[in-house]
Amino acid sequence: MARYALTIDGMGCEGCVAAVAEAIEQLPGVRKVEVDLASGKASVEAEPALDESALRQALDKAGYDLTGVTA
Repeated sequence: MARYALTIDGMGCEGCVAAVAEAIEQLPGVRKVEVDLASGKASVEAEPALDESALRQALDKAGYDLTGVTA
């Protein structure tokens, strides 16, 4: 299972956390998502590897900016 640390800009409330988690959870292969509002970060577990382009598109569509991905 691949694990990713994401940095996401644009979150300001718990509603944002839910929207970000929902956008990520809909991507193929995503098994677990945890979003932390205070740090502006999310951790994702996916199998197979997460498609970074699809991830960026999903977050952009939801109104958030993916500013960093670390595997």
